[in-house]
Amino acid sequence: MTPPPATLHPGYEPHAEAPAARRARALDRVGAGLLVALPLAMWLANRSAPLLLGLSAIAFLVALWQRGGHRELFDRLRGALASPVGFAIVAFLIWSLLSLGWSHRPAQGLAMWGEFALPLACGLVIALSGGLRPDIRLSRALAISITLACALIMVELASGLSQRAQLGIGRPYGFIFNRPVLTCVVLMAAALPALLHHGVTRRADRALAIVLVASVGALAIVADSGAAVLGFGLMLLVWTLALLAPRLTLAAVALCFVATMALAPVLGPLANAALPPALHKTLAQSHTRERVAIWLSFGEAIRARPLIGSGFGASAALDSHPVARHVAPLHREMLAVGHPHSAPMQAWVETGIAGAACLAFAGLMLLRRLRNLPARDLAPRLALFAMAFGVASVAHGAWQGWWVAALAAGAALLWTGLGHHDQAKRDR
Repeated sequence: MTPPPATLHPGYEPHAEAPAARRARALDRVGAGLLVALPLAMWLANRSAPLLLGLSAIAFLVALWQRGGHRELFDRLRGALASPVGFAIVAFLIWSLLSLGWSHRPAQGLAMWGEFALPLACGLVIALSGGLRPDIRLSRALAISITLACALIMVELASGLSQRAQLGIGRPYGFIFNRPVLTCVVLMAAALPALLHHGVTRRADRALAIVLVASVGALAIVADSGAAVLGFGLMLLVWTLALLAPRLTLAAVALCFVATMALAPVLGPLANAALPPALHKTLAQSHTRERVAIWLSFGEAIRARPLIGSGFGASAALDSHPVARHVAPLHREMLAVGHPHSAPMQAWVETGIAGAACLAFAGLMLLRRLRNLPARDLAPRLALFAMAFGVASVAHGAWQGWWVAALAAGAALLWTGLGHHDQAKRDR
């Protein structure tokens, strides 16, 4: 019998690379599994997203090293950072570091900078490693994980968090689930596309998609999070509109994004004039009246230092910053709340027009990259962008690690999912 051609070469060892390849595949599965487990981890500990994202990034990095593909990663990193989006994000990170020079709390600002930058870096590594390959099995697993997390949270809310009270874990307040609820909304956008469009979608996958959307929607309604209701509604609305009129929806989202970034310094007066007292009473659970008061206070701080801001992370204790002297005594008290509950406003107050312009440019370039996608691929990515920016514009702190990590995980899954889909089409 004639031996296989490869064995004719001197020094050929058929199984020399097999152990490294097996280890790499196993580590890739570990990295993907950690992303799948993220909703459940957030249910258990509502700040755990950065930890799981970091461990996932390490798993993919070690797998890449096992395959000997580290040079490819550096090439991809150079390409990503040289792109308009990458350049703008790097410029913002550098400017944010420089702004610590005029912050009254540079050490705390540096810690917050790390909390913001590290999840971004981990998400980028995961997306560029080549080891994450979202397929229908991963989407099913993620959908089941999200659905299970939603069920567990709803059971705890229905019981008044009695289980945690008995175990002495955490605080017995429903708002501790606000972070995991928003994480479920974010990751829903990453799980749904494959369930809806995997070739000839099976009935079981359609049913799982319906259960997933219903579970996340029900949780958003029963949870103590108006931001989750807003995010869930925005995601479904933009997703649907993008399927029906993709270019018009993309233009509308871009216009809203630019307007929100540009009008952040005067958000307080605009909201104060636009929202009548009756609406404040109706939305009392969402604390709209308090938000307007916060926006009025931080808006005055922005207008006191519009060019360079007060320093990255200064919002955490803006009432003790020298800029507080330029805020009217009536509004000064609200500077102590920790952040303005608006990402565009926080970017303005901490990094000025320079930082806000970097973020606005990055967002616009990201939307520009989406413009040539077919409607089916555009819809989930545009829906996630609109959901994330809409929530961040009226809710939590802009640089919180759990939020950045959840978005980085969702973006990495969607980005690599697009590449995996394109490769599958080429293979067919």
